[in-house]
Amino acid sequence: MSAPSLLIAVDFGTAYSGYCFSVDANHEATLTNKTYQTDTVVLFNENQEFVGFGEKALAVYTKMQSSQACRFYFFQNFKMELYTQNITENLMISAKDGKQLPAIKVFSESLRYLKEHALSTVKANVPDFQFVPQDITWVLTVPAIWNNAAKEFMRRAAKEAGLIEDILSENLILALEPEAASLWCKQLPSTGFIEEHLEGSDELKVQQKPGTRYVVVDCGGGTVDITVHEVLEDGSLNELQKASGGGWGSFSVDEKFQNFLRELFGPVVWDIYELEYPSELLKMMHNFSIQKCTENNDIYIICPYNLAKLASAVQEISSFFNQVEGVYWSEGNIKLTYSKLASFFDESIKNIVRMIKEILDTPEIDINFILLVGGYASNGRLREVVRKEFSSQCKILCPCESQQAIAKGAIMFGTDPKIIRSRVSPMTYGVSVCKPFDPNKHNPNMISVNKTGGDCYCTGLFQRLVEKDQPVNFDDVSEFMFFPVNVDQTEACFDFFATDQSDAMYINDQGVQKVGSFVLPMPDITLGRYREIKMEVRFGLSEIKANATDLSSGESGKTEIKFILK
Repeated sequence: MSAPSLLIAVDFGTAYSGYCFSVDANHEATLTNKTYQTDTVVLFNENQEFVGFGEKALAVYTKMQSSQACRFYFFQNFKMELYTQNITENLMISAKDGKQLPAIKVFSESLRYLKEHALSTVKANVPDFQFVPQDITWVLTVPAIWNNAAKEFMRRAAKEAGLIEDILSENLILALEPEAASLWCKQLPSTGFIEEHLEGSDELKVQQKPGTRYVVVDCGGGTVDITVHEVLEDGSLNELQKASGGGWGSFSVDEKFQNFLRELFGPVVWDIYELEYPSELLKMMHNFSIQKCTENNDIYIICPYNLAKLASAVQEISSFFNQVEGVYWSEGNIKLTYSKLASFFDESIKNIVRMIKEILDTPEIDINFILLVGGYASNGRLREVVRKEFSSQCKILCPCESQQAIAKGAIMFGTDPKIIRSRVSPMTYGVSVCKPFDPNKHNPNMISVNKTGGDCYCTGLFQRLVEKDQPVNFDDVSEFMFFPVNVDQTEACFDFFATDQSDAMYINDQGVQKVGSFVLPMPDITLGRYREIKMEVRFGLSEIKANATDLSSGESGKTEIKFILK
C-alpha cells in the first residue's frame, strides 16, 4: 500500500482524547496546538441528540440546574465499557445517572466530533493542501489488552462516524496504544525524557542497538497495558510476550476517592447527593482529578454546597471527620493529607508493580529499560514507586509528553504498520470444521450424515490456526482448506473459537469459547462437493484479518470475521 496523502491519528482515551496529523512526505507527527487535549466526555439532550464532546460537554453540563441535568445524558469513562462488558450488537451503556443509550451512538458521535475537529484543524493550518476523504488514512488507538470484539466495535463506530465507508476499509488502521508509544519513545533524544535520578545523556534515551529489550507500561485513564519489545537489526520491533494489564488506570484512583466519600458521609447522604446533584458532583471530582497529581502536599477539595447541606441535615458536618484519620474539615473544604491521598493510589500502583515484576522475573527475557507512558505516567508518585522497585534492575524512562506519545507514535505506525514485525498470540484460535467420521478417533455423539450421499461426518472439530503464546510475524498466514458437505451448498458458515487449553479437540470442550463467525458465499454449485475453498487468516497484525479464495474460479476477497455476537 502506498503512503497515504494525509494521516490523522486519533488517541481516543478513557480520560482524555486528542489527535495529531501529518501531511509531509516523511509523515512526522504534527500537533499544531500542542495544548490540545480534551476530556473524553459526551453529552446528549433529553431527545438523545448530540450536544457536545469534551470541553463543551463539561461546560454545558456543569452549568445546568439539577432539574435540567437529570434529563440529559452525560457519559464519562465510557471507553472502559468495552473492556468490562460482554460486547453485543445491541450493547447499551449507562450515563452518570444510570440512563442508557446504545453504545454505538455514544462512541460514534464522539468519533464524529473528533473527526470534524481534526479536519478543521488540518484545513486551518495547511490551507493549500487539497485532499478528498479517500486521501485520508485514519489511525485509531486502542488498548492492547482489548479483545477482538472491542476492536471490531471501534471499527464499526468509526464507520458510523464517517471516518470510513466500508467496514473492511484499509483507510482505517487500529494502532495498539503501547506499540504506538513505543515507536515514538524509541526515537526520542535525551531531551525528550523526564530527568529523574539519571546521570549522563546516554541513560536518558532508549538505545537503538539490535537486541535492546524494554517493557512498555502504558498507564491510561482506564486500563494499564504492558508489552515487551525487542529492537531488531533494521530498527523494527518484535513483541516478546503477549500484552497484559488490567483496569488500574487513573480513574481507579478517582473511584477510590468517591467510595471513600460515600463511607465518610454515609450511604443515605451520598446516594441522594449523587442522584440529585450529578453536575455538582462532577465539578468536585474534576477538582480532585487535577489535585491528585500533587507531590508530597496535602490537598483541599471544596465541599459542594448541596453536599454540605445534605450532610448538615444529619449532623454537624465537622463531626463526620472526627474518627477518620488523614481527613479534616477545614472551613468549607475537605482536607486530605498526602498520606491519605496516596492511599487511594495503592491498589492501582500495586497491580502495576506486580505485573512488571512478573515480566522481569521471566528468566529468558533480559530487560534493559522500562518505559512509562500515557497520561497516568505523568503522576510523580507512580514513577517514584516504579523507580524504587526496579531501578536496580533496569533504567526507568518517561517521556516529557507522556500522553501525546501515543498519538504521535500512531502516526509512525500508520506510515508503516509492518514496523511491528511480530506479535505474540494471546489465545489459541481455531475454527469449527467437520471431517469424515473415524470411529477410532471421533466422538460418536458428534456424528452427522450429509443429505445426499449418506456419508458420515464428525462435526464440531476444533481445528487450530494459531497457538497461545506463539510468535506470529506480520506476514504469516494460517491456511485451511475446505469443501462443501452438500452438493447444493451455496455458502459456508464458520464459527471462530478461542481457548487457553492446549488439548482441546472439540468446540464443546471445557474452556473453548465461540468468539466470532464468518460466512463465505459459494453461489456456483456446478462442481457440487468438489469445490475447494482456501481460507487465509493473519494473526500477526493489530487486528485479525481474513481472506478467502475459491480455487475453482480463482476469485478472492477479504472476509469479515464478526467478533461481535448477537
